[in-house]
Amino acid sequence: MGNPRGFLDIERREPGYRALAERVKDYKEVEKRLSDSELEEQAARCMDCGVPFCHSNGCPLHNIIPEWNDLVYKGYWKEALEILSSTSNFPEFTGRICPALCEASCTCGIDGNDPVTIRQIEISLVEKGFENGWIKPQPPKNRSNKKVAVIGSGPAGLATADSLNKLGHSVTIYEKDKFVGGFLRYGIPDFKLDKSVIERRVDLMKEEGVCVETDVEIGEDISGKYLKKNFDAVVLSSGCRAPRDLPAPGREVEGVYYAMEFLGQNNKRVSGEKFTESAICAKDKNVVVIGGGDTGSDCVGTSNRQGAKSVTQIEIMPQPPEERHCGTPWPMWPYQMKTSSSHKEGCERKWNIKTVNFEGKNDKLVAINAIEVEWEVADNGRPLSMKDIEGTEFKLEADLVFLAMGFTGTENNGILEQLGVELTERNGIKVDAKSATSAEGVFAAGDSVAGPSLVVRAIADGRKVAAEVDDYLKNK
Repeated sequence: MGNPRGFLDIERREPGYRALAERVKDYKEVEKRLSDSELEEQAARCMDCGVPFCHSNGCPLHNIIPEWNDLVYKGYWKEALEILSSTSNFPEFTGRICPALCEASCTCGIDGNDPVTIRQIEISLVEKGFENGWIKPQPPKNRSNKKVAVIGSGPAGLATADSLNKLGHSVTIYEKDKFVGGFLRYGIPDFKLDKSVIERRVDLMKEEGVCVETDVEIGEDISGKYLKKNFDAVVLSSGCRAPRDLPAPGREVEGVYYAMEFLGQNNKRVSGEKFTESAICAKDKNVVVIGGGDTGSDCVGTSNRQGAKSVTQIEIMPQPPEERHCGTPWPMWPYQMKTSSSHKEGCERKWNIKTVNFEGKNDKLVAINAIEVEWEVADNGRPLSMKDIEGTEFKLEADLVFLAMGFTGTENNGILEQLGVELTERNGIKVDAKSATSAEGVFAAGDSVAGPSLVVRAIADGRKVAAEVDDYLKNK
């Protein structure tokens, strides 16, 4: 690498966030950007480590990180972007919302040093590419006579469609919502991922030849029989959208919603899209978010922007340690406390809390009754089993509760039966090693197979499935 002492002489630098008082008043992206000179200096921290765990162990896309870091350090931004684009379809998505598994595996972390700011360099590379016209439509020079239908336009579906189109196949994306993006569009708030970023990429894909049809419910508007008759292959990438419920007494009272009901509706409100369901608004209300993950954090940030009176996030699991737990050493993903920008905007966080029941008055939520729990913990810090702690019962005032406890499987409106596709015991689509389902010519990608996971893993799986479909079509 160009600067062998970079990681020793240069400290990691974070871009930071927009001022709190300003950002909670709008839905613009909260994270700031480092300057080109600052990023070139940060890229110099990428050491000549011999075995780069960042792209072998960390990144599901296997981005060739050391090479494009070195090029950025030397000022060759366009060439660095070309290397990044060779392995990643949508670095503008992952650069904004990926937890940066690559950074957790950065070799600088062996001795507890700060990792290279890989994610910041990634997002700046792709944004510079769009600004300078380096990223432009590149439709395939030759077309096969094969047609592929991709069902669902989340990150896995988009990656599958983009990759297959680049291979010369004619691809049609079917999406049941009004706009493309899946949970990228309707789950992740604009303050983390502005929706113009998705639209910009989808417009590019259209110019390259991908056909997109929205407001189409597969299984109802279009049947499985139609898909089999009109396409040479079908890829199911409808995600893992069935939310996990909390069937505690009082669950039926007004005021208890799934997180995605709240987030999806607010994203529609921000973009000016109409919705028919009753409005969910946190203004002047006591909000309780059940679930301590990223979706819960998004509910916190959205509630604050809507003007909530108070926001409390409760989690049944124990609080993670402030520093990396010794049971998850480098290059593993660390078991460690995570605090998002939304938490810093105003939120009380509680761990080891189990919801006992929802308390209502005149069929409207007024409180949650809960109890503290105690966990038996494994050597690696992971909780094993829990028990209630007698005498720790308490009540939380609550006008709104958002259930952010994950998802239980893929949704099915009949299309799986129409196509003859089998499910696993965990309600995911059953596939073989080549991502093929039990139905001839039907494949599946992303969360609809593996269950809820990261956007970067969905994109990686979409690329893999595209390669399998391409092989299938060549041999058909």
